[in-house]
Amino acid sequence: MGRWLWIAVVVGLAGCGSTTKASGRGTIKVVAAENFWGNVAAQIGGAHVSVTSIIGDPSTDPHEFESDAHDAAAVADASLVVENGLGYDDFMRQLLGTTRKAGRVVVTAADAAGVHGSGVNPHLWYSTTYTRAVAKAIATALERVDAVHAAEYAQNRETFDNSLARVEAVVDEIATRHANAPVAYTERVPGYVLCDAHVADRTPPGFAQANEEGNEPSASDTQAMETLLTTRAVELLLYNAQATSAASTRARQRANRAGIPVVAVTETMPANVPSYQDWQLTQDQAILTALGG
Repeated sequence: MGRWLWIAVVVGLAGCGSTTKASGRGTIKVVAAENFWGNVAAQIGGAHVSVTSIIGDPSTDPHEFESDAHDAAAVADASLVVENGLGYDDFMRQLLGTTRKAGRVVVTAADAAGVHGSGVNPHLWYSTTYTRAVAKAIATALERVDAVHAAEYAQNRETFDNSLARVEAVVDEIATRHANAPVAYTERVPGYVLCDAHVADRTPPGFAQANEEGNEPSASDTQAMETLLTTRAVELLLYNAQATSAASTRARQRANRAGIPVVAVTETMPANVPSYQDWQLTQDQAILTALGG
């Protein structure tokens, strides 16, 4: 579809008030690039928001996602848009650039968290510290869009912050019982939580980076990962269940043969998980269990 025709379709859909993938019956239309930020926004906005999450299918590889006219229509109609940034969801830049809405507020998670630079890990939602910062930015944005319910948004944000304590308790337990335990992963998805848990990341950097970019790791990085696993130099392997590759599959198979525990993590919230907190808590508990409890 040509650029101008695509824009015409977007305008037409927006004019019809399309709200695909929306949840709730709120009055403020919120669009999040990913469903975990959408879930956070829904918890803070409560009954006053209707949230559309563009990437919500757990079988979708976010790195290969391509938006469509329905996504553009949702963005065009939104009063608040939440994106991750750091190159993780560049499709949002196009959607925001080709749609206009007076008074629309955009929250970029990377800006809220103060994380910038090339090559940094974009999976900010695996850090509760960064997630708290994004939640604060979302609450502030909602207060700006809807000042009447500002006190409620502030209260919901406080409730959300407090609820993260149970997630952080498990991470702290990992740090207490398994500090410096050697671990590896196929991609940097869980990188921030492993840092917070003070375990020792032994992953060959090039191996994880190549997988994230959809490339085959170099021979030297592949050999380094195989050596880690075959010699049991790590106590745990984490893999991205949402973006498998030949290299990550081989790593899992070698870990299994070596008797090394393997834990799956996902980039977006699975459909059967009710909240961001439950999602992260389940994965952190799996890491704790795999390391020996």
